[in-house]
Formats: sequence, C-alpha cells, structure tokens
Amino acid sequence: MTVFRDAFGVPHVRAADALTLAREQGLVTARDRGWQIEVDRWRAEGRLAERIGADGLEWDRFARRARLADTAQRAYGALADEDRAFVDAYVEGVNANRDPAALDAQLRSAVPHEPWPTWVPLGVMLVNHALFSMFPRLLWNEHVRVTLGEDAIDLFDSAEPESSGSNAWALHGSRTASGKPLLAGDPHRMIELPGVYQQVRLACPEFDVLGLAFPGVPGVQHFGHTGTAAWGITNAIAHHVEVFRERLSDDGRSALGPDGWAPVSRHVETIRVRGGADVEVDVVETDRGPMVLDGLSIRFPVRVASDVGFSCLLPLLRARTAGDVVEALRGWVDPVNRVLTADADGTVLSLDAGLVVTRAAADRRLPHDAWSEAARPAPWHVLAEPTRVADIAVDANERPADGQRDLGRAYVAPHRARRIRQLLDGGGPFAPADLAAIHGDTLQGSADELLRWVRRADGLSPAAAALRDRLLAWDRHMGAESTDAGAFAAWRTEVAELLTAHPALAPLHAPHGRGVLVDPWLGVGPRVADSLSRLLGATALGLDGDAVAREALERAAAAPETGEPWGHRHRLHPVPTLLGFPGPVVEPVPLSGDTDCVRCTASVPGVSDVSWRGSVARWVWDLGDRDRSRWGVPFGASGDPASPHATDQLTTWAAARTVQVVTDWTLLREEGS
Repeated sequence: MTVFRDAFGVPHVRAADALTLAREQGLVTARDRGWQIEVDRWRAEGRLAERIGADGLEWDRFARRARLADTAQRAYGALADEDRAFVDAYVEGVNANRDPAALDAQLRSAVPHEPWPTWVPLGVMLVNHALFSMFPRLLWNEHVRVTLGEDAIDLFDSAEPESSGSNAWALHGSRTASGKPLLAGDPHRMIELPGVYQQVRLACPEFDVLGLAFPGVPGVQHFGHTGTAAWGITNAIAHHVEVFRERLSDDGRSALGPDGWAPVSRHVETIRVRGGADVEVDVVETDRGPMVLDGLSIRFPVRVASDVGFSCLLPLLRARTAGDVVEALRGWVDPVNRVLTADADGTVLSLDAGLVVTRAAADRRLPHDAWSEAARPAPWHVLAEPTRVADIAVDANERPADGQRDLGRAYVAPHRARRIRQLLDGGGPFAPADLAAIHGDTLQGSADELLRWVRRADGLSPAAAALRDRLLAWDRHMGAESTDAGAFAAWRTEVAELLTAHPALAPLHAPHGRGVLVDPWLGVGPRVADSLSRLLGATALGLDGDAVAREALERAAAAPETGEPWGHRHRLHPVPTLLGFPGPVVEPVPLSGDTDCVRCTASVPGVSDVSWRGSVARWVWDLGDRDRSRWGVPFGASGDPASPHATDQLTTWAAARTVQVVTDWTLLREEGS
C-alpha cells in the first residue's frame, strides 16, 4: 500500500486489491479524521454522553430509542459476503491506526478507547441521515395542527418552502467545449468543522476512483468519478420516512394498531453520563417502528429492509458506464436521491434512487394514527429507472416538472433550479472552469416575491420611502460587499421578527414537548423565516402583510446596520463536530450568497444572518478528461487543528471556487517521503 498526497493533503490511496484498498482507506481516514469519526461512532452507539457529559444526553436518548445501533447491526448481518469483507477490511484499517492514548487525551475523556466493531460504518451512515428526512417536517406540521389548526399547515408546508437544498446539473457533450459530458454541483448541508465530506482517491488494478466520501464509511458514496463514468446527487425530498401517533396500554406493553392491541417490544437501556448520574431510557418498538419520541413512532426504510445500501459501494467503484452506475444504485436505500450520471461514451442519465413508500400526496402531510387504516404498511418501491438527457438537466430539490417523479411534499422553491437553467441556456460551450460562474452566482431568487410588498408600501416617512426606492432599484444580488443587499437583509430581518412576534402566530410559541434535539426544526423563528412571502399574505390568520412590510421599512430605515454591506452581517459560522473540542480556528469570513442563491450560504432571517448551512463541497466532473475535473470543500483534508491542511481550502471555498483535480502519480507526493 502507498498513500500519496496532493498540494492540499488529499489522500490518493493505491493498493494491490480492493480489500487491501478498503483497509488502507480506513487507516488513512483514521489518521486524517480520527476524532471526527470516533464521535460519529459514539453517536451511532448512543454513547456520546459517556464521553462528553450531559451535552450528549439528548442525542443518546434519540439514538437508543431510534435503534440506530441495532439497525446497523441487522444491516451488517444481512450483507453479502463480499460486501461484508469490504466493510471488515475498512474497519480493520481504522483500528490499525488508532492512538488511544492521544485520542483520549485530546478529548479529555476518562473512558478507555475501544476498537471499532465491524458494524460501525453502517452506523456512521445512519448518523449522517437520521434527521435528514421529512420526519422533523412532519413534527412541525403536527405542532401547527395542534396550535393553529390544520388549515394553517400549508402556510409553512406548501409545495415550495423557501429553504436551502442542493444543486446538481449535467451537460450533454453537445453543450461542452470537449464534446464530452460535464457534471457539476454542490451538496448543501450543515457546515460542520471538520467537513462532512472527505476528498479521496482509491486506486487498485480493478478500479481507480476519486470523489467525496463520508469519513467513517468505505468507498465513495454520493459523488464520484471512475475515469470513464461519474455521478452526483441531490436530495429527492421524498416521503420515505413515516410518523405515527401511538396509543399504549396502561401497562405500556401493548400498542393500538389497525387490527387492535398488539404487543410491543420493550426494554430499558442505561446511558452513562460522564460527570453525572446514569440515565435510564425506555426503548419501545411497535409494529410501526421505534418510538423515538413520546407518543410517536417512526417507520424508517433502513429498518424495514435491514439495509443501509452498502451493497452499492463496490459496484459504484467498479462502474465504467452511466448504465453501470444505474445498476449499482438499484440497491440504494436511504435517503432517496436524485442522481445525474454520465460516461465517456457521451451518455447522460437522470434517475431517482432509494427505497420510497407509496403514499398519496394527501397522506404525506401529517403523522398517521397508528390505529387507523393509514397505518397499515404501504408498498415500498425501489427506484432506479433512468431517463436520457440530450441537452441539460438540473436538479435543485424543486418539484419535478413532469409530475412523474413526485415522491414527496415539501419541495424547495424553484429559484435555484431556474437560475441554473438560465445561466446554462445563456452560455456555452462550457469547459470545467466555466462552471465557477454558476457555483458562485448570487442572484437572490426569492427577492421579487418579498419586494412586491415593498412596492405596495405607502404613507412612509422620508427615510423609509428612500429605503423603499433603494430596495426596488437593487440588482437582487447578495454580494458580500453590497450595501443594497445589506439593506434588503435588514428589512427582511424586521419582517421576520414582526411576523414571529405577531399575535396571530402566538399559539405556535407553545412548548412543543419534543425535547431539545428537535428544537432546530420546531423553533418558530426558523419556520417563519422559511415562509415569509406566504405569511405576509395570510389574511385568513389576521395577518396584514402591507402593515408588516410598512413597519419593517420604518424600523430598518432607522437602524444603523441597514447601511452596512451584506458581508458585515453574513459570515461563516461552522458547527463544530464536537462542542468544546479545540478544533481548527476559523475566522468568521464575510460570505456572498444566501439561502435562495445558487451560491447557497443559508441564513435564518430574524434569527441570525450568519451562515451555518450551505455548500459543503463543490465538484465538476469532466468525462472527456478526468484531470480537467475540479473539486473543493469548505475547510481542508485534515481534522487535526495543527495540520497545514485543516483549513487551507477555506479561502477558495469562500470565493465559490474549486481547484483542479490531480491524478498523475508523478505529480503527487508519496507520504513519508
């Protein structure tokens, strides 16, 4: 085995066979991201509090009740022999490069290090997606139903909420400078430090693949280039996780289902809390699924199928054509993804991949009563039927135009998708470097929907009238240096604060009683921020949009920060993988872009204008020559704060740029040389 590094410290791993390569991927990941993947291991086990104290208790309670470890163990046990050997080799590598004393000292932990069990990579995959589904959205909808009434749900859960998602686009060779396809995009998730994706290259005589991997998971899962085939994904926003209102018997040993009372599986687990008393948690599972919250159970596809999708990992690495990618993804489970794939022969395909429950649109809106007919298991469908792309394809979490791929409900507003199409239609032929202009585009897609309320404002003071005129003349671009963008953000913040505090929405502020873990999804401020334009028009609730817009103009005109550039208030605020850990120091750099820009640096108006969610990687795959491909992540290849590669990509990322991929072994530095 040999590990090479490029100028950014990205590992290029070369081995004699696939199993040795998996072992060395585990070894180099433990070396580069050791404490990060250890934290995810603890999360999968529900043992975070044992290491860090009471701050980990809420997650541990959820992980135990959701049966994350048990599900991962079941899925591991169901793996085919070859897939299990691949995972085992990766875990062997992780365990081969542990320095328990250093790790324990670094985390100030009193609990001795333990080698990884073989099922942990499947648990890490679950941890990355446990709260990535529509489950939190259904909890919010239920809260709205209880507090404001069912008619109010659509104000927050329409077909097009204003929130960030991901971007991906494909260009047929007829639209490129090389005559071969280009794929590009950027996933939008929580901006974690270290980053959620790891740049890596895996090479052996059987395959040579580069891409973006989840640290702690073998192979290359979501974004990869095998030399002759490539792929990338966005979230399909599918309704693939279902929530049920449960009714337990007085003794807690039975649950009411559509056929009457049925026994539940029930046991007690003990969560050890560093520096505190042990906590016992009831772990209950009904015929619907684990009761992750009091009174609510969840049916997860991975638990139904005892499958985390790891049967796809080796076939993806072995893919030589777009068709091979499609076949590999027939085993994908969770989350449901939209996939764009292309190959060197010029084929470009678009498809959905994953396991999705078949429900009518009306049945995707709220939790179901466990005792109703709706609680009976609905059919599950495996998705992987491609359509051919002859020009361009764009996926940005928007509602599918043809209706045939309508798998969910809370699709993202179409602003980013429309803007990407506009930029592609207006240019070309494209080379990889040309796509930086799309990655970095700052047009605020939702601005006009909000500014129509500004246009209607009358009876204003001179200062507010001047602000109104300034906003209407603004070019709608969220550049960090733009004072007009800053003025728009100041007015928008006032709108969000006024709506959040409006008496008509007061019932929403009632305690949701679901625990602090889901506070980010059940907080009133963030949900209002996602729905500003709809709430301004919610006359049925007694909201007067004109009055709110007018008062917001007056308040913003009087605020000194209204004259500041957008970048003064819109800065990077990454979320550390482990709170309190002395990780890399990241300056709060000013950012261009915003939630509804292609250059997604999401903020929450009325709560904070800092950005903690957005693009967690950028990628451009060239099917004519892989060495012309480009990539980048927010921080760097290493999770070690002392490494020169901990944050050496930050400047490039903040400018929405990428760097060229290097695959020539002679241009790479052999590790240790």
